[in-house]
Amino acid sequence: MKIVVLGNENEVAELTSGYTGDSITLIRINTAEEFMLHPDTDAYFDLAFENTVERTALLTRLLPKVVFINSVVESLAEHDSSFIRINGWPVFLKRTVMEASCANESLKADAKKIAIALNKTIDWVADIPGFVSARVVSMIINEAYFALQENVSTKEEIDIAMKLGTNYPYGPFEWSEKIGLKNIYSLLNELGKTNSRYQPATLLEKEANR
Repeated sequence: MKIVVLGNENEVAELTSGYTGDSITLIRINTAEEFMLHPDTDAYFDLAFENTVERTALLTRLLPKVVFINSVVESLAEHDSSFIRINGWPVFLKRTVMEASCANESLKADAKKIAIALNKTIDWVADIPGFVSARVVSMIINEAYFALQENVSTKEEIDIAMKLGTNYPYGPFEWSEKIGLKNIYSLLNELGKTNSRYQPATLLEKEANR
């Protein structure tokens, strides 16, 4: 099986973190245009996906092969419905379960085979901004920023309290650093357009837009 991945070394490492076999030929590329150099490929992963007309048009040319796009904030309604949308945020992709949505039922079987080859399973979830886990984690981080701006405690103490009290692998501020605060803000800002409870904390917005 041949898989072509557009992403940095850390992203590719997370994608393949559970893979220990020798049945996959994985090629990492640095630009979207390089996808076209590999027509004999079983699947394509665009972990650096950008929502532009040009990018979507280029990836559409790869169909009907399986095309995975890292699009946490934007739903498939804003892209080609034949893509497989995944949660490829840092930290999330190295899990054994890959969060994904797909509007084309016939593609799910092919996508499942690709995931199994990478020693992952796919959790098909609703095609909504943030999927499930990114929404939850973003809200945890947002609440931590509300606590911080209200002088409840420090970042370090909040991280320690959350890890000890909930057994989370990271504290909310550690999570925000690993994921990227701009990613968190972008999702919260999108969700906040239809539900005020997702409105980003003022301090989070300020730090994200530095």
